[in-house]
Amino acid sequence: MATNNRPEIIHSSLSQPLPKLNLFTMFRIGLFQMGLGIMSLLTLGILNRIMIDELTVLPWVAATTIAMYQFVSPAKVWFGQMSDTKKIWGYHRTSYIWIGAILFTFLAFIALQVVWQLGFSLKATEWSVITCTWIILLGIIFALYGLALSLSSTPFAAMLVDISDEDNRSQLISIVWSMLMVGIVVGAIVSSKLLNSPDICGNAVFSYKTMLTAKTVDITALQRIVNPVFIIMPIVVLGLCFVATWGIEKQYSRFGLRVITVEREDQVTLKRAIRILTANRQTWLFFSFLLMLTLSLFMQDTVLEPYGGEVFGMCISETTQLNAFYGTGTLFGIGSVGFFVIPHLGKEKTIKLGCFLSILCFGLIILAGGVESQNLLKSGLLCFGLASGILVAGATGLMLDLTTAETAGTFIGAWGLAQAMARGLATVLGGAVLNIGKIFFSTSFLAYGFVFVAQGIGMILTICLLKRISIKEFKDNTNSAISAIMENDLGG
Repeated sequence: MATNNRPEIIHSSLSQPLPKLNLFTMFRIGLFQMGLGIMSLLTLGILNRIMIDELTVLPWVAATTIAMYQFVSPAKVWFGQMSDTKKIWGYHRTSYIWIGAILFTFLAFIALQVVWQLGFSLKATEWSVITCTWIILLGIIFALYGLALSLSSTPFAAMLVDISDEDNRSQLISIVWSMLMVGIVVGAIVSSKLLNSPDICGNAVFSYKTMLTAKTVDITALQRIVNPVFIIMPIVVLGLCFVATWGIEKQYSRFGLRVITVEREDQVTLKRAIRILTANRQTWLFFSFLLMLTLSLFMQDTVLEPYGGEVFGMCISETTQLNAFYGTGTLFGIGSVGFFVIPHLGKEKTIKLGCFLSILCFGLIILAGGVESQNLLKSGLLCFGLASGILVAGATGLMLDLTTAETAGTFIGAWGLAQAMARGLATVLGGAVLNIGKIFFSTSFLAYGFVFVAQGIGMILTICLLKRISIKEFKDNTNSAISAIMENDLGG
């Protein structure tokens, strides 16, 4: 019986070396991340747009409910440890990935049905107890959605370590991450085609009450067009998950042959992450820099599609396509930075370039709203995607410079967990700033412009924090500070 608990690869490794990943297999594995890109489009793109524009849910309420899936990210710790120690159906990673994928694709459809009930309640009783109950339930659904994502994505990230070696791991991670953006682009194009119906475009989806000038949305028409999208796309995502991971762990995993001595993202608790990221002046500065950068980059996640709908009069299918422009720019930005920008400018100047480009793009996006030019909006988003790719590549490179091999796993794990929480905060903050804008400004254009101005200010603050970061001081002080924290954790 004992031999049945040993991974099959150990037996094969005694007679021959384990196979190495080829390029085709890496792209195949990346299909899982492509699926996650499609799912993010459904939640942050389509659902968010419908809630804010068509159903007139308060932006901060819509943003907070959706952001719940980010705020449960500390569960990654538990799921990561479970996949390390407990097999399901004979696998450390694959079974967790499949179970999580089945759950989050199903929960996305359930979330949509709760959104419809929220819309019906708002239409009938406005902000009643029943409406608030639906909002709370929607927040719970998104929290469960986030748990399912963690159950699937955390073992997947761990599997990337298991199946790769030092000489091909960076290539694998680069391909897999790029496939996330490919998923956003492909998902935007396919979803826009599925949503392209005159029944839910412009005034066709609204009806007018006889005694009132206010317009009310035809939720039934929306359901008829949108429900199939949340059936077809999740099924496609689930299929991509199975194709990406089928047989991979069994054939390539080195898990049973390794003693893992470094800490991954899923092994660093939120409490320890905060202590590490505030251990001394330089870790605190770098944490503040990453927090401000994340907030400034992702605040528009909440408002982009509603901006296209409310200010430009774009249909749901058209605002969904906006993600394709942003995603294409991001892919090009990340792909070009390592070859053309960082070698000439260095990482810090590259980040400054990305910040200044982002500020310029926010100006273009605001100007596009002022003149109601969809082409200018799309150009601004393409440029912003390019700037985002430059910033992500530059900041990631700087993060790797600001540590040493002895503390890399711990620090990167802390950064990853903190960044996930910051993404959730950015989503909520985008909705909150839009709400404030709607209170102070009488026109939608100025209210949405207020969000992009806030992002521009955040980029300026990011540059100010970057100037205070010292690589030498960081390396001199960080190792000892993190070591002290880990010793205290072990002792206490």
